[in-house]
Amino acid sequence: MSVNLICGLHELAPNYDGYILDLWGVLHDGLAPMPGGIDCLRSLIDAGKRIVLLSNAPRRADDVIRRITAIGVPTGLYHGVMSSGEEAWQHLKGRGDPFYAALGWRCLHIGSERDLEIREGLGLEYVDAPGDAQFILNTGPAGWEDRIEDYEPLLRESLAHDLPMVCANPDLVVQRGSTLHLCAGALAKWYEGAGGRVRWHGKPFRSVYDTCLDLLRIGERSRILAIGDSLRTDISGAAGAGIDSLLIAGGIHADEFGLGGEQAPNLRRVETALRKGGHKPVGVAWRLCW
Repeated sequence: MSVNLICGLHELAPNYDGYILDLWGVLHDGLAPMPGGIDCLRSLIDAGKRIVLLSNAPRRADDVIRRITAIGVPTGLYHGVMSSGEEAWQHLKGRGDPFYAALGWRCLHIGSERDLEIREGLGLEYVDAPGDAQFILNTGPAGWEDRIEDYEPLLRESLAHDLPMVCANPDLVVQRGSTLHLCAGALAKWYEGAGGRVRWHGKPFRSVYDTCLDLLRIGERSRILAIGDSLRTDISGAAGAGIDSLLIAGGIHADEFGLGGEQAPNLRRVETALRKGGHKPVGVAWRLCW
């Protein structure tokens, strides 16, 4: 298969009215905006396009807005924000399906102090030991340098008590600056692989895209483009939702694609990854730019 290498989003803009944009690895690196990203948003807004930001952050949407504003993403450059954490919180609050209705109220939270905001307003009792809990809320490792091995004893004990897990971030790793760090999805993948029950929220699952479509208010899915850097979540998720996608090669797969500095992606490596996963984005760009 051939790769449609995109130099800038202006090449695709006439084909789409709405955009679902990933945050980490596309619009920012966890510390600062990516070069060209803010100008690209401004150009889309000036062209009359609608933009929804979709993040697999284990935090509520308002918290995501506060954090991206603090690192330099202006609030006037998008029309809505959705996150995996927001979706998880809404399900924990509403308890509208059998899985959530049966969870109970004593929660073992695996996560960092950065994620405590998601606990507010749920009426849960938080406990420290699996034997005292009725379910796990997994928002990710407590420290940036933590490894899966650090959590195996806790996860094995949770398995012994048959605790269901709510995963508020399906990502396996996240890019922070130039370094990749473990995410909640890696812990949930281990737990599920060992026989645990996991309810996942966020990309690549369709329900979060349906919420984004409601925020975009654009009727035709063919006029919507999802932009992200992860084949597993962004590109697969868009395909599952019936939406076109653009792969940003300079994010989480940068090393795999042979990127370095201002170097363009190695198209042969990109083609191999797309073919291996059956992915069919409408294009590939090094980074988000107009």
